[in-house]
Amino acid sequence: MRWWWVRHGPTHEKAFVGWRDVPADLSDRAAVDRLAAALPRDALVVSSDLRRAVATADAIQGARPRLPDAEALREFDFGAWDGLGFETVAARDPELSRAFWERPGDIAPPGGESWNAVAARVNGFVETLSREAGGRDVIAVAHLGVIMTQLGRALGSASAAMGHQIEPLSLTCLARGKGDGWVAECVNRRP
Repeated sequence: MRWWWVRHGPTHEKAFVGWRDVPADLSDRAAVDRLAAALPRDALVVSSDLRRAVATADAIQGARPRLPDAEALREFDFGAWDGLGFETVAARDPELSRAFWERPGDIAPPGGESWNAVAARVNGFVETLSREAGGRDVIAVAHLGVIMTQLGRALGSASAAMGHQIEPLSLTCLARGKGDGWVAECVNRRP
């Protein structure tokens, strides 16, 4: 079984975007079509319930079966940082913001979620849907942070995942390994 993680289309935001419901720019139809063609034709499609992910899933779905949109696949809740620029957050919370990126774990933005909280939320969803899918592949349209938690799971640590870039409209494929483990087959692939 494989999970084909797709990051939603670009938002062009220059600030933290967590649960704020901003649209995706899907005007690059050639890129969207290449991505759709690179995905397995018989996989199930599921999406975060935020509109940037929903619209991306709509654009790549084709004839594939669609599951209900899932709140569990939402981006990190950045709390008080959502909507603020990166420099503003660094000036406002210098030690906390540095620790959030350098030591992902239980550190969270004010009123937001930590890496461990998001990973637990997404891991639970992935395990449940994996059982329900009966071995079928899943295409999950989600967000940078969500995909990074799953990449960290496959690579063995959050720190290992943080060394990767996950671009809009990219594909990261994780395969079920031995036992309950996951193996990264490709990361940030742009078909």
